Amino acid sequence: MRLAPWWALLSSGCAPALLVGAWTIAQLRQGPGYDPVRQTLSVLASYGASSYWLMTAILFGLGTCYVATAHGLRAAALAGRLALAGGGLTAFALTLVPAPTSGGALKHGTVAGVGFVLLAVWPPLAADRKSKSAPWGLRFGVSLTASALMCASAVWFLAELKSGGAPGVAERVLTFVQALWPFVVVISCQRRPD
Repeated sequence: MRLAPWWALLSSGCAPALLVGAWTIAQLRQGPGYDPVRQTLSVLASYGASSYWLMTAILFGLGTCYVATAHGLRAAALAGRLALAGGGLTAFALTLVPAPTSGGALKHGTVAGVGFVLLAVWPPLAADRKSKSAPWGLRFGVSLTASALMCASAVWFLAELKSGGAPGVAERVLTFVQALWPFVVVISCQRRPD
């Protein structure tokens, strides 16, 4: 018995592909003045950026993927599904508060921070703590490890942001891991023996 429908595999698989594809195209469009090591993805999605509309569309697509995947992951606990869907809704909200071209970005940073937190806590919240036959992606230990990896990536991102080092690299690692994990969980639900 499959614990997630085929379309959840599609929605969860599209999330990391959309994310990486979008930031790659947006970087190329932004030109040589953009430094993907030192500048965040928010720069690509800020007002006036050459790929503003592309990044805005991708945030809607990414949010849709998260919400659809949360709906399809029937084997996951409700709290985790709600946190994953909430992460998708924050992607929508980011389109309403893009980073400004200059100055502070408190509203943008707050919305992005809420999204990072929701996407970091959804794995252990979604875990099945009672069943020993749960898909491996929904086992508590595995989910806790995934969450710890996301939290460590977030700490790395914040440290790089504060030091002015390589926040662009750290943010890409963080967002990729967070986009990939729902796909991993859905695969574990698809591969579960009958």
